Order: sequence, then structure tokens, then C-alpha cells
Amino acid sequence: MKRFYAFLLIICLSLGLCACGRGSIDNGGEGLEIVTTVFPAYDFACHIAGDKACVTLLVPPGSETHSFEPTPREVITLQSCDLLVCNGGESEEWLETLLEGQEAKIPCLQMLQCVSTVTEEIKEGMQVGHSHEHGEHEEDEHGHGEPDEHEWTSPANAILICRQICARLCEIDPENDEYYVNRLDEYTAELEALDAEFYDIAENAKFKTLIFADRFPVRYFTEEYGYDYYAAFPGCADDAEPSARTVAFLIDRVREERIPVVFYVEFSNQKMADVICEDTGCQKLLFHSCHNVTAGELQQGISYLDIMWDNAARLRGALC
Repeated sequence: MKRFYAFLLIICLSLGLCACGRGSIDNGGEGLEIVTTVFPAYDFACHIAGDKACVTLLVPPGSETHSFEPTPREVITLQSCDLLVCNGGESEEWLETLLEGQEAKIPCLQMLQCVSTVTEEIKEGMQVGHSHEHGEHEEDEHGHGEPDEHEWTSPANAILICRQICARLCEIDPENDEYYVNRLDEYTAELEALDAEFYDIAENAKFKTLIFADRFPVRYFTEEYGYDYYAAFPGCADDAEPSARTVAFLIDRVREERIPVVFYVEFSNQKMADVICEDTGCQKLLFHSCHNVTAGELQQGISYLDIMWDNAARLRGALC
């Protein structure tokens, strides 16, 4: 696979190939060229760079980052950018392979390197896939496990990431450093208000256990605000049908703790949540992890703040 991507890159750059493809999505700005891989990176970069940069979302809305394969046109876009903001981690191994094949180094900021990471956790009752069963995500000989790759679900982490994006933009474009810093300050104030709201909800919550009848991509969120949780699958699990044992376990948790709501995440088929709700009488609610959005949502200008404030409203209504 590495040889394939390296070979593809050589062809693209030597022949100037610009094949028709699905295309990337940009924010319509001018100036610097910033390429991002996932929606949070795109949204953060747009807020900090403003109209001083064209910010491109490389992975199309609704696509799975693990299985993404860039087109020749997208490879060229990546090669010519002033800054790449990616997530890093196992889900972007395809990107690491591409970067290894570059003769000229691309300025790159990995969001996972901006924060203190936590490892993906296997909780009681959770159904794990093939890779977990064979130890691929267990701690290594140094005691380190695979990091959870949804660090932005904590607004405090979002602030840390945005600070690093701002710092890199100031290095690349020092003539506009005051502009970037001012935009960072304004955006930080909004993120701090969101953070304060989530803390207030947690302090006043009648229930401190969250049930996810789905994957669980919000460990950074629960760690930040002091929630316990149970879930059907780990955060990066492949879509799968849950076992009867997993369903029964979560139903028992809902009943025993008299939990009024179960959550599902974006792009879920919601089947498991429906089963638990039918059996227990609880309500199902969306908790959007911000990992991905639809093409329509992106075109309408949905933002990280929009999504997280909606999460806050649903949490307050369900828990307080």
C-alpha cells in the first residue's frame, strides 16, 4: 500500500495530472491554502484564519476517515498547501503514507499532539471487534494504549488546538498575526462559554451515568465533566450488530439506575437505541460527536459550536 501511494504521488507531480474526482470543499477564503482532514479541524481553521486563507476539507462530508483514499487531484491539493491540519492517529494512516512520499516537507499540525490524550477504553458490557479481541488496542510494553482520537469533544481541548493553529498561522503569515490572535481571542471566549455551560449541566445533573446504545466517541467529554458511562462499542469500532448480551447489559443498567435517556451518535442507524427504549420506556437522544457532518449541513454553515450547544441543550433537558 505504501508503494502504491508513493507511486501515485510521483505520477501526479511529474505529469501534472488533474483527474476528475469528487473534489474537496473549501470555505471560499483567499490567501493561504490550508488543508484539513476532518470537520473539527476544518471548522477550527476557518474560525482562526477567517478571510486570510482558503480552508479545504479533504475528506468529504459523511465519509469514513479510516477508509479514505485521496484522488490524484486531492493529492496535488495536499502537496501545494501552506498548512495541513490533521487529526493524526490510527485513522489517518493513509495520510502518513502520503506524507512519507513527499520530497518537500508539508507544514503539518496534528491535533492529537496539541492535547493530553486518553486511551480508548473497553468498559464492562462493551462489545469489542476483531482487533480488540486480538490485543491490537491493548497497552504496549511501555504501558501505552492507542489514544482515543476524538479529543475535540472536550471544549477545553478545542481551545488548546485553536491556540496551536493560531501559532502556526502567525509563523507562516506574520504580517497578519494580530488578525489571527484577535480571532483566536474571540473564538476562545465562545468556547469558554460552552465549557462553562457543560460544567453547569454536570453540577446540576440528577444522573451522572450516560448510556450510549452505539459507539462511544466522547470519552474526553465524560472525563472532563465527571460522567460515568456504558456503551455498546468503543469509539472507533466498525459498524456491527450488537450481541444479545450487550443489549441485555445496557437494558439492565438503564433499569437499575433508572436512567431516563439513552444516546446515539451521528450517522447511527439507531436500531439498538430503539430496542432499549422499547424495553425500558426511556427516551433516545442524539449526542453529536462532531466527527463528521453531512454535505447539506456543511453547505448550510454548521459549526462545532452549533453542534455542541445542541448537545448541551439535549443534556440539560435529559439530566437536570
